[in-house]
This record gives sequence, structure tokens and C-alpha cells, in this order.
Amino acid sequence: MVAMTTPLCNFGWSAPDFDLPGVDGKRHTPASARGPNGLLVMFICNHCPYVKAITDKLIRDTRELAEHGIGSIAIMANDPADYPEDSWDNMVRIARDLDFPFPYVLDATQAVAKAYGAVCTPDFFGFNSRLELQYRGRLDASGRSPTPAGTRRELFDAMLQVARSGEGPREQTPSIGCSIKWREA
Repeated sequence: MVAMTTPLCNFGWSAPDFDLPGVDGKRHTPASARGPNGLLVMFICNHCPYVKAITDKLIRDTRELAEHGIGSIAIMANDPADYPEDSWDNMVRIARDLDFPFPYVLDATQAVAKAYGAVCTPDFFGFNSRLELQYRGRLDASGRSPTPAGTRRELFDAMLQVARSGEGPREQTPSIGCSIKWREA
């Protein structure tokens, strides 16, 4: 398992469009997932210990961000052939069991992950109401283990700033996680 970090935020970069199937039986796009004040696009998966360490906080933060007009969507782009825990059936089960407050969608071709330049799970892309990138950082100081209560909520605070001003913080700490599991060419 290779740990990767995300690149710096490319402020103003436009969100690539997509249309992906969700575990809820619906199709989802940036337009359908966005809120009036922005959109959080998250690349996650089921098996990654970095994602597992933050899942409870991710659910809490996306619920609260929705109250501030920030929509969220989670994309699973790993190749489940080598990582069966990331299968469609497991995506459906996890989203149901954890009551995800956001669409959980499958990027089976990995084209969306490539268009976004996703490198790891979790990888966060925070966009303003014009779908211009304003945040490309981490959720918080968690790594493979959850942080204690009271840890600074970096992603939440950044997206709250985006909701209020349309701009993200200039200082951001890259996310760290497992590499995207790309299909062999």
C-alpha cells in the first residue's frame, strides 16, 4: 500500500463534468450534487485505512456542510478486480449501513478520476458556487488512525469559508492516503 499526497490547490480550475451511476440507483452529475454555495467532490473507497479512519467525521462534516449550501458527492474509482472490498455490492452495503448523506458513485472506467487528477483516497476537491476549485486539502490531521475529538476541522472550515465568500483558504495541507488503484493498461 503506497501512501500518496495530493498536489497543491489550482485555484479557479473548473470542475470537469461527469455522469456516474450511484448506489441509490440514480445517475449523478456535478450539477445534481452541488449546493447553492458549492460542491465537495471526494474520491474515496471501501478498503483504504485512511478513509476508514475519517468516515465518521466525513459523514458529520458533509451533513453540516449541506446546511450551509455545500453539496457533496463521493466517487469510487479503484479497480475492484484486485480490491474486492471496493466492489459495487460492498459500495451499496457501506453507503446503506453508514447512511451516507451524499451520493456514492462508481467511476468504472476511471476516466473521471483521471480528469480530476485524483491521486489517492481520500482526495478532496472543494468548489465554489461557480464550480471553481478552492480547496484541495485534507479532512484533518488524521492519517491511518482517527484523531481525537477537538481536532481542527480543516476541510469543514475551508468549505464553510467557500460557502460564505466563494474563496478557499490560501494555506492548505495536502491530503494523504492510499494511491488510486489503476487498472493495468
